[in-house]
Amino acid sequence: MTRTGEDHRAALTGPWWWARWRSAVLDGSLALVSAAECAAEGVPFARDAGVPMAVGVVFGLLAGSVLLVRRRWPIAVVLVGIAVTPAQMGFLMGIVGLYTLAACELPRRIIGALAGMSFLGTMIVTFVRVGQDMARGDFTLGDWFVPFAAVTTSLGLTAPPLLLGLYVGARRRLMESLRERADSLERELQLLAERAEERAEWARNEERTRIAREMHDVVAHRVSLMVVHAAALQAVARKDPEKAVKNAALVGDMGRQALTELREMLGVLRSGDGPEQGRRARGAESAPVPQSVPLAAVGAAAAAAASRAAGGPGGEGPCLAELEELVGQSAAAGMVVDLSVEGEARSYGPDVEQTAYRVVQEALTNVHKHAAGAKTYVRLAHRGSEIAMQVENEPPPEPASAESAGLPSGGNGLVGMRERVLALGGVFVSGPTEAGGFRVSAVIPAS
Repeated sequence: MTRTGEDHRAALTGPWWWARWRSAVLDGSLALVSAAECAAEGVPFARDAGVPMAVGVVFGLLAGSVLLVRRRWPIAVVLVGIAVTPAQMGFLMGIVGLYTLAACELPRRIIGALAGMSFLGTMIVTFVRVGQDMARGDFTLGDWFVPFAAVTTSLGLTAPPLLLGLYVGARRRLMESLRERADSLERELQLLAERAEERAEWARNEERTRIAREMHDVVAHRVSLMVVHAAALQAVARKDPEKAVKNAALVGDMGRQALTELREMLGVLRSGDGPEQGRRARGAESAPVPQSVPLAAVGAAAAAAASRAAGGPGGEGPCLAELEELVGQSAAAGMVVDLSVEGEARSYGPDVEQTAYRVVQEALTNVHKHAAGAKTYVRLAHRGSEIAMQVENEPPPEPASAESAGLPSGGNGLVGMRERVLALGGVFVSGPTEAGGFRVSAVIPAS
């Protein structure tokens, strides 16, 4: 199995210029063999040159040991091999040197020039030696044999190591290129994985926000009205029994509705099945096996449950036609609400109508929580390319009345309204008024 570039660089643990210890051992062994060969060939060289035999042996040892630095200085090894060719020594050094030269990353013109010099040197020396042998009568072949022997010998000593070195060098460069590509792909995959994790985390946060918003829309308004009616029931229980019975009935109806909505939502989230899967599971003979629910599916289920709960049997979610009923529920809880509609009413997209309804619903819920008993004005304006809504309440009649109901605030109401409106490309503004009340305004493009 091939290594990546980083693993390959980490594996460079050899001494000096060697990448690995086994490479150093191989070069040392080749140098010893080459030195022994050149030392043995130095004996006849010393005899022919008329020098002491020890000089020829030492010269052979020094020349052959140059092979030890073939990976660091291949050009020097080839030049030494060419230089000792007339002495008929260093055949192993010449072959290994040419192979190393061709395999290293040197310009082709340098490799070609040195290979040509080695070829010519070997051919000339062979031509002279074979000619001398034929002149002494060692061979009785024709004159054609001298050039033939010179060419074939030089080709045999030059071409195979040169071609093998070129092949190994090309393969080595290919492997390096593949390692670099593998490193690049690994970095890209790591970057993609990090980005995917970031997107997944962002999606999880978005779905958590969506679940919280949808469950808040389903439960908060009805529970707030229940608390208001319960407070009113406690106040009039002894003074006006008839009104107390009416308030108790309203509390019971709203409680049952809230429980129904919660049971439906939790049932969908617990099963992890959509409407179609749920119907198929109910018609199957065996019970469905519980499975894990992705967070996106939970968010979708929460949104669907919220829409079905607010929209009734049709399951299309709340719409502006139900705005009067919404205002009537707040009025039944004791709030003085003034609803005014400007412009010609018309149908909008489901998302627009649901968002407009939710803004008014949450604004009325906030009035119940923070300004109980304050007079509230709900204004809805149908314009040419947009729909505008505003919910404004006056200051509560008594400073302590804002906390009389004891309703907790999770701080998600205004955030949820803003997110809904901005998601449709609208504008949302909220804040206190100069008179001491509070105003919520939103403008949503019609679609």
